[in-house]
Amino acid sequence: MISIIEQISKKEKSMRDKFNQFMQGRYGNDDLNRFLMKIILAAFVLSLFTGRIVFGGVVSLSRIFYWIALALLIYCYIRMFSRNIYKRSEENRWFLNKTSNMRGFWNNRKYKAQQMKNYHIYKCPGCGQKIRIPRGKGKIEVRCPKCRTTFVKRS
Repeated sequence: MISIIEQISKKEKSMRDKFNQFMQGRYGNDDLNRFLMKIILAAFVLSLFTGRIVFGGVVSLSRIFYWIALALLIYCYIRMFSRNIYKRSEENRWFLNKTSNMRGFWNNRKYKAQQMKNYHIYKCPGCGQKIRIPRGKGKIEVRCPKCRTTFVKRS
């Protein structure tokens, strides 16, 4: 006899397989959809906290945020289940091009924060090249790999 757990796992497998089969040939999720989902979450949270604020004497601000979030959610699902992969990838490429400076800024800040835990970063007085020196080595003489200038720094 097949146990109940095995029957349930077979049903789950079949549902998972059906969903995977349904998603074949569809676009799926990408960076633009993840960004839109964050905006949707923020709009829903704002709609919860702005319930009593009336905008224009007729419509509450809560409803405006709610409808914006709902429209973006529908747009996300349309993009996710779309079969026009080329057009969706073009939209995502446009989004990535427009946000590359902002993403680069935050990635750079994150990288610098990670590096500051273990390294001092000094600039060469001769050429301005950034040089990474491990922390905790005391007073050391540093040679710039670019212009070969030597200078003394504390690590």
